[in-house]
Amino acid sequence: MQKTEARGQKDTDFPLHLYHHGANDRIYELYGAHPAVREGESGYIFRVWAPHAQTVSVVGDFNGWDEQANPMERMVDEQSFEVFIGGVKEYDVYKYCVTTADGRKLMKADPVGFHTETPPATASKLYDLEGYVWGDKEYFSALSRKNIYASPVNIYECNLLSWKRHADGNFYSYSDLARELVPYVKEMGYTHVEFMPVTEYPYEGSWGYQVTGYFAVTSRLGTPKDFMHLVDEFHRAGIGVIVDWVPAHFPKDAHGLYEFDGQPLYESSQWDRMEHKSWGTRRFDYGREEVLSFLISAACYFFDKFHVDGLRVDAVASMLYLDYDKKPGEWVPNIYGENKNLEAIAFLRRLNEAVFRRFPYALMIAEESTAWGLVTKPGSVGGLGFNFKWNMGWMNDMLSYLCLNPFFRMGSHNKLTFSMMYAFSENYVLPISHDEVVHGKCSLIGKMPGTYEEKFAGVRAFLGYMTAHPGKKLNFMGYEFGQFKEWDYKEGLEFFLRDTYELHGKLSVFVKELNEFYSATPALYEVEDSWEGFEWLAPDDADRNIVSFIRRDRAGNEVIALVSFSGADADDYLLGVNGKGRYKVIFCTDDKKYGGTGKLTRKTISAVKRPSHGKEYSLPVHMPKLSCLYLVRLPDQPKSTPHKAASQNKKRG
Repeated sequence: MQKTEARGQKDTDFPLHLYHHGANDRIYELYGAHPAVREGESGYIFRVWAPHAQTVSVVGDFNGWDEQANPMERMVDEQSFEVFIGGVKEYDVYKYCVTTADGRKLMKADPVGFHTETPPATASKLYDLEGYVWGDKEYFSALSRKNIYASPVNIYECNLLSWKRHADGNFYSYSDLARELVPYVKEMGYTHVEFMPVTEYPYEGSWGYQVTGYFAVTSRLGTPKDFMHLVDEFHRAGIGVIVDWVPAHFPKDAHGLYEFDGQPLYESSQWDRMEHKSWGTRRFDYGREEVLSFLISAACYFFDKFHVDGLRVDAVASMLYLDYDKKPGEWVPNIYGENKNLEAIAFLRRLNEAVFRRFPYALMIAEESTAWGLVTKPGSVGGLGFNFKWNMGWMNDMLSYLCLNPFFRMGSHNKLTFSMMYAFSENYVLPISHDEVVHGKCSLIGKMPGTYEEKFAGVRAFLGYMTAHPGKKLNFMGYEFGQFKEWDYKEGLEFFLRDTYELHGKLSVFVKELNEFYSATPALYEVEDSWEGFEWLAPDDADRNIVSFIRRDRAGNEVIALVSFSGADADDYLLGVNGKGRYKVIFCTDDKKYGGTGKLTRKTISAVKRPSHGKEYSLPVHMPKLSCLYLVRLPDQPKSTPHKAASQNKKRG
């Protein structure tokens, strides 16, 4: 690629002005290290923000790590430094040697570095982001015409370092994942994939949630262009890509953002807002304009350079509340005497406005674990401006219910139904995420009570219920074939279970066909924001652990969901319905091909005039235990009329 002539200071004046006013959402074009040519010599130009530093220099293998060899000059803002170094090349390693106000020497990785050494090494690497030829134009053309709120969204959450491992324990590379993960996700019928954090991080036990490189995808799996190829391959397969993003905190590793120029810079300097004590990390200073430019640019960068479809924003609640994880006396109220972090609220609004201004198709998904209002409403009406929010309340209710022995579930029946009290207050994603299958919580199938067979039946019934419940869907890898072992970030999934044991293999078939049924059935996803798309049939059948409801699409087509979480079959169960006629079971989780008993042999059922659940007509259904049925009403059969000629012949006779 031809390198551009290095820009002079005047060319950087306006971007610097925007940066210092929190309005530069492209700082990756200004800061960092960029290929350049100066006076005919090829090299890289380096820029970094370090307002409290006495001096800054660039050190690396190319100058023997000599802090005197390549000193940086102050830019026009007097807070940033730059230098052009000729002769350096892509993949050369470097750091900034920062001399603090009190004379200490700090060796820092580039805050806007695009590539890094493979951990545990910590230096940045020179890298040219330009030149990748994307093949997803058709994908984005189709995306621009899509109404995401009325579209199927079924997300496979994945940890790229532990989905699969090579036999020797080494990671699958981005290229390996492009060859194997993409066709797997496509074959299993998901619409989207979500990666746990891919931004560079030093400690693998943090799962990527303690970030030191906000502009660098982890080098453990390859280069930035290898990651571009992975995203591109997902898009070619018609699958959207969401990445976890962590703007709430960062670790205190010496080479990272921590007191970058010798004192708090990216972190807040206020004693009560500086740290997340229980996490051992620093909190960003949302009142500092440069930090806002940094974070908003880091978000836009992934849409711009890596073509992702969305960001799942981690730990939003920890940003919103000044007293988050704090005891009385450990925090200072805001100017109104409240526990709301006003600066963080303003940041989240500006973040979402900036992302949607440049990338209107974006998915901005909040992991917000409290009852904070208007998370998915625009900032102009007092909202935070996201377009989706994880429904953590639904998740907690459902998992606590599922862990109960069916005999005791009747006392917790409200956990099945309470979510409909607020289901339309936000645009929700229903998440069964990585957080729910670690630290002794058990895998999804491990949570289920009962025998080996009943555990599988319980998973199928729950997934049937989840698929029919309003809200987009997210499940963590491994659930789809019933991995009993909790997720372990140090190992790959136990795919041998699917290929070796019958019930695991049949569960995989079930998940694939359920995913395909969901995507092909508009009634399950088109209307998720009002009661027009949902009607209870039997919300209160606690004694038998059964719920039933209707989902409708915009054209009025209906699908009935009947779900039993009981440990006993319900013979001749009377399901109240809205009218007479014939109804057909179009999906049954108890089908033998899915590992069920196959007890439901009658797939077409005629309504009888017997009241049930407040309805005049009902369907007598033999409802297998731990199962979910989807039913549709068949069109009325036209009445037969005698042929005119036959009628006339009869009269003659």
